[in-house]
Amino acid sequence: MFIKRAQDLRWSDVTPREHYLRRREFIQAAAVAVAGGVAGLISPSEARAQGKGPKLPNVKKTEWGQAEMLTPYDAVTTYNNFYELGIDKDDPSRNASSLKPRPWTVSIEGLVGKPGKFPFDDLVKPYQLEERIYRLRCVEGWSMVIPWIGFPLRDLLARVEPMPKARFVEFTTLLAPTQFPGQQSPVLDWPYTEGLRLDEAMNPLTLLAVGLYGEVLPNQNGAPIRLVVPWKYGFKSIKSIVRIRLVERQPSTAWEKSQPREYGFYSNVNPEVDHPRWSQAKERRIGEFLKRPTLKFNGYGDQVASMYAGMDLRKYY
Repeated sequence: MFIKRAQDLRWSDVTPREHYLRRREFIQAAAVAVAGGVAGLISPSEARAQGKGPKLPNVKKTEWGQAEMLTPYDAVTTYNNFYELGIDKDDPSRNASSLKPRPWTVSIEGLVGKPGKFPFDDLVKPYQLEERIYRLRCVEGWSMVIPWIGFPLRDLLARVEPMPKARFVEFTTLLAPTQFPGQQSPVLDWPYTEGLRLDEAMNPLTLLAVGLYGEVLPNQNGAPIRLVVPWKYGFKSIKSIVRIRLVERQPSTAWEKSQPREYGFYSNVNPEVDHPRWSQAKERRIGEFLKRPTLKFNGYGDQVASMYAGMDLRKYY
């Protein structure tokens, strides 16, 4: 076999960085699937038996996603995007112990009639926790099915009484480099911020999650409280929230500020709009080998498509 010397190599001979990273992520995903079991995906009853953390009491079962096969607990808790805890998929679980989710306070600010700083228990106590099985589709091309535990964001927003001028909701993650080693790197403009239009935030699907698999939310999955917006790419579902602010103008978001060509404000799952560096037409469900077609709005079009009637979803990506 002919082996090129370093001085003979051309740039065209070098594997592009993004292809290398995506290959490494595929290998990681395959390993996670094997660790989760030979079948990869499991039934809801099997998944609920796998948990390892403190149980959440009085969780109401709902009809959301009951026909889905769930991604194994071990995969959900060891294959994560959480850049505050590291950029590799296994970094969050390895570094999770550095995050201290108690005590925790969430500040609700801006255009609301009843602003305040709410200790975590006071924030959550008024609401009936529900289990909702949602699909999560990540922009890199992989997906999971997770039984989240939480309550609708719209219930909290109604409690603080949005003012008529409020049109958007801005969310902010904890800024604490001693707890989040990833924040010591300039990979993003910290703290992490995200945003929704007010009607998106008030949609019945939009969840504030405090657990999964019937248990308290693990650190690597965004403890103690995170957003879950199932029809959008996963990076919109901001983790470890410390501030919710209602505003009149569209807020800047972390990935939009970092790479505006690749990550727009809306970030709806849309197989017709490719990422600049790869197609979004198909996805690989963790636990499965073959890819499946990506569903528009991640399959939740019946519940959310009307919010975007008349919008050019290629322009507002």
